Amino acid sequence: MPRPLLSFLLLFAAPASVLAALCFGSADLPAAEALRGLFAGEGLAHDIVWQLRLPRALAAFACGGLLALAGALLQVLLRNPLADPYVLGISGGAALGALSAMLWGLGLLAGHALALGGALMTTFIVFGLSFRSAEWNSLRLLLTGVVLASGCGALISLILALAPQAMVKGMLFWLMGDLSHAGTVWPAWLVLGAVLALAMSQAGRLNVLHLGQLKAATLGVAVLPLQIGVYFGAAAATVAAVLLGGSIGFVGMMVPHALRLLGVVDQRRLLPFAVLLGGSLLVLADTLARTLWAPQQLPVGVLTALLGVPFLLWLLGKR
Repeated sequence: MPRPLLSFLLLFAAPASVLAALCFGSADLPAAEALRGLFAGEGLAHDIVWQLRLPRALAAFACGGLLALAGALLQVLLRNPLADPYVLGISGGAALGALSAMLWGLGLLAGHALALGGALMTTFIVFGLSFRSAEWNSLRLLLTGVVLASGCGALISLILALAPQAMVKGMLFWLMGDLSHAGTVWPAWLVLGAVLALAMSQAGRLNVLHLGQLKAATLGVAVLPLQIGVYFGAAAATVAAVLLGGSIGFVGMMVPHALRLLGVVDQRRLLPFAVLLGGSLLVLADTLARTLWAPQQLPVGVLTALLGVPFLLWLLGKR
């Protein structure tokens, strides 16, 4: 696909997906009324847009952009096409903390605190076991993340088995992704902007690192500091996304692959395009999740897979 056309489509998709999120819900709003509610100072449409739909759409876009950005960075770091934001075990640690808070009957704030603590714990455990004697081992990083994720998964299964039946549905929604309880979104947007800006400043070096550590070092790239920066940038983006929307799968792995299949390989374009596509995809998935079975809401992680799998399979078949 020509780059100008792809750029136009992605730049158009971002506001279009947010507008669709403002229009559709339990009570549909025509586009003109939704826009009036967005810019007017009072009225029912204004309350629906500003109190319900716009905050959730912004949360979905930030969450999708963070996951796609983290996935793109980790695929460069590990040189592994199967890498996604959850390969580090971060979502497992966050889920373990959040579900423990639910099991103990703690409030939302305590749940976020425990989820953050679990995510940070796994982040530093993986880093500590992968970085030894001033050397970085990407294979050890991958294996440590997979082992920790398996351990957290076993403990999560134990919590689900011990939890009262009334709590299990809420826990499953968190595990499959749920933006209905997304709170303040500006911290996630702040992390998204900071990680994207830092990654873009190193985009040229990331292109070289993608060729391999030895080639990057031969071409004068300071490989180890770059790898550490990429790791903690991807970890920060993943933590922010998980705290905002729970464990939403498939976005971080699928979006960078889709862009590469469309011919985008330069990190200077891939990274911002990943944010736009990931954010737009998750906004559309969340809009469908709350409208298809209204007033009941579906887990948004299910919709991301249902939307993304056919698209990615089509791209793989065409290219």
